[in-house]
Amino acid sequence: MAGMEKIGEAILDKVKVEAEGILSDAREKAAQEIAKAKEQKAVLLEGEKAKLLQEANEEAARIEARALVEARRELAQAKSVVIDKILTGAKKELARPSGDKESLGRLIKEAVTTLGSSGCRVYVSAAELKAAKDLVAKDKALSAQVAEVKELDLGGGVVVEDSAGKIRIDNTYDTRLEMILPSLLPEVGKELF
Repeated sequence: MAGMEKIGEAILDKVKVEAEGILSDAREKAAQEIAKAKEQKAVLLEGEKAKLLQEANEEAARIEARALVEARRELAQAKSVVIDKILTGAKKELARPSGDKESLGRLIKEAVTTLGSSGCRVYVSAAELKAAKDLVAKDKALSAQVAEVKELDLGGGVVVEDSAGKIRIDNTYDTRLEMILPSLLPEVGKELF
């Protein structure tokens, strides 16, 4: 029976060695699978990081673009306010009687000459009425074309109309300012901004 025991022990030893080999292979395969899983996890994490980073960059670009648009809008609005203040100031200044008879005379002559008819009426502001009447009375050529000088609610400058009242030449400071604004505003913008 001792021989049987030895055979049993030998079989047991052989089974143990085989079991240890199987366990060792299983551990090795498990370690490989774990390493492979860790590698896949790292690749997935890098992919997720890259995706999140890309999304964050895209959102940052959107925020920056919105901020840039808003800054440009605010700058344009501020420029508009400054230009409006300048124009308002200029219009107020032009509305005040200057007392410059020479300038008033040029405006009247220019409008009467452009109209080219006699018997016309000249309209000026109340503040410039006396000066306009004096200018027309002192200039023979002008007094031959102007039938009368009247008051009109103007900011400054003159309006001249033909005897029938059908054709009107607006030579007021406001109108002249409006005419030069399209070319003047870019220059003002360059100087200020």
